[in-house]
Amino acid sequence: MVMEFLDRVKEKIVYDADRDFYAKIFPGSVSRLDLMRLRKMRSGDLPEVMAIENANYQFPWCEAIFQDCLRVNYSCWVCVEDGKILGFSIVSIAVGEAHILNINVHPDEQKQGVGRKMLLNMIEVARKKNAETIFLEVRPSNLGAIALYDSMGFNEIGIRKGYYQAQNGREDALMLALELV
Repeated sequence: MVMEFLDRVKEKIVYDADRDFYAKIFPGSVSRLDLMRLRKMRSGDLPEVMAIENANYQFPWCEAIFQDCLRVNYSCWVCVEDGKILGFSIVSIAVGEAHILNINVHPDEQKQGVGRKMLLNMIEVARKKNAETIFLEVRPSNLGAIALYDSMGFNEIGIRKGYYQAQNGREDALMLALELV
């Protein structure tokens, strides 16, 4: 409760006045991506987060999983534009390793840089917490995500057999890693 209050205060106080000024006076001078804000996820965000999760996945996480991620203080973020959540990301960081658990962008906002913005944020957060490597799993059928991870320097390190639930049984996961040091 106290942390949520402090996060809200920080959001109101910390902003780039020049960026906002130029965006209003010279609308074409600042990109839409630059105006999107990343902030810590709050429990009050879960209805919008769940809507994005349900829109993208046939077998989505349930709300209790997101609540647990917040409760155990994983690094949970949302990307916001004009008060609307465009995407979210969750990364666990411990003992020199970071593991991206979920990164998800609203279907209407995909392929517009939101996922890259969130991925860059997770990498920066992991570096600040002294993680040496960041890991993730991705469905081989998720070609857009694989292209993003490849462009960011992630390398395939293995396969997890039957990792994901799928329409006709299970789907393997590609295991990817990025060295941060």
